[in-house]
Amino acid sequence: MNTAISLENVTVAYRRHPALHHLSGSFKRASLTAVIGPNGAGKSSLLNAITGAVPLSDGRVSVAPDLQPSLAYLPQRTSIDRSFPIRVDELVQLGSWRKTGPFGRVSRAMRDAADHALAAVGLEGFGARLVGELSAGQFQRVLFARLLLQDAQLILLDEPFNAVDERTTADMLALVQRWHGEGRTVIAVLHDMAQVRAHFPEALLLAREQISWGPTAEVLDESHLAHARRLSMAWDEEAAFCVREAA
Repeated sequence: MNTAISLENVTVAYRRHPALHHLSGSFKRASLTAVIGPNGAGKSSLLNAITGAVPLSDGRVSVAPDLQPSLAYLPQRTSIDRSFPIRVDELVQLGSWRKTGPFGRVSRAMRDAADHALAAVGLEGFGARLVGELSAGQFQRVLFARLLLQDAQLILLDEPFNAVDERTTADMLALVQRWHGEGRTVIAVLHDMAQVRAHFPEALLLAREQISWGPTAEVLDESHLAHARRLSMAWDEEAAFCVREAA
């Protein structure tokens, strides 16, 4: 079977306001897909629906049974509390959680694997530092190192290159390309259309509903992008109307 994730009429709502509705389609195995769209288009909601982090208002998400135990999710960096006093190597070692369990001990091999992962993302020797001491780009490299330890076949990335420097973005994009070359399924929420065009062969354009899904060159047709923008402006007008009514 060539399907990694199947979506059937997937609808997600918060306080009865739809964030994503009536989305159907599938992500193929070993595909590399960018999820794009205006702010508030339901991109993060889609990833949360796939992971099961949010309940569905309607529809169904089906992840291939052999991929369910091998799913890795990188949330937006702003949702992670960096004030917690944890060392860099300890955070990376959490990528071995499936092997150790909540109370298992980290083996010498796992510690070595964490060191190798840090070296692979350009942070050799950073293991003893606290995560709160890192720059935004360094912290994002640590999160990618943790993904390396997870060794997942299905990888979800929510705005992985947002507000990080160009060198970090280039290095992490190289990792994403490597994962794709290894036959892993990667889905990434992105905003930079130049990155999408250059590195992602498939794209899904959302505006709370599916606008277009398929080869990136076709999805990024100006007519599709214009449709998404019109819907986004309609949301803004609706929100402004609701504020006036409340006043």
